[in-house]
Amino acid sequence: MTKTRYGLTALALTLAAFCASGTAVAASGTKPRDVVMLVQQGGPSIAIDEKVRAHLAEKGYSVRFENQDADPATARNAALVIVSSTVSSKDVKPGWRQLAVPVLGWENDILDDLAMTGKRHDVDFGEAEKERYLWIVNAPQPMAAGLPAGIANVYVRQAGMSWGKPGLGATTIATIYGEPEKAAIFGYEKGATMDYEAIAPARRVMMFLSNDTFANLSPVGLQLFDAAVEWAISGTR
Repeated sequence: MTKTRYGLTALALTLAAFCASGTAVAASGTKPRDVVMLVQQGGPSIAIDEKVRAHLAEKGYSVRFENQDADPATARNAALVIVSSTVSSKDVKPGWRQLAVPVLGWENDILDDLAMTGKRHDVDFGEAEKERYLWIVNAPQPMAAGLPAGIANVYVRQAGMSWGKPGLGATTIATIYGEPEKAAIFGYEKGATMDYEAIAPARRVMMFLSNDTFANLSPVGLQLFDAAVEWAISGTR
């Protein structure tokens, strides 16, 4: 082999190694941003779900709508599943509880199906009719969005708030103001014990929203929403 050919071969190998190394670094540094959002397609509140999708798109997420009766297998490669309260819980197929993908939602009627609370409506989960404030009880946790402990004005005007009473394995971030037994934001870490002794196969998060209240979030409420999404999805990194 001549010196010229040897030099070209060595250069080619060096470039190939460099490119492979660069690809590996890019892959390892890639943050999963693919989100599946379970909604009632064609339902009366689909415009609000579109607002959620548009907001998440601004944050760099890629959001795909799936109808409420979708098979959980359609989301097995997603980085996060979001369950909107626009779904009808009776039409949501079983299997989401076992899905090894982070799940965030604000449909309180499905909390028991996900083993995130007990089964009794208006006892283990429900919706407060007219609320505006939360009480931050776990300020150091990332889902608290850096807000201080105490009162947080999360709605522009009074509106419905979903709540639940999570199992002992949950981390509660905020409760409805004046009602400390009603958790408005809580989550389970992967591997944590949920209700019915179920083990969380990935992170699980409950938010306080109702069908139409995303558009009613105050800047503080939006901070909490973004922090919850980020915490949930960061469990896949």
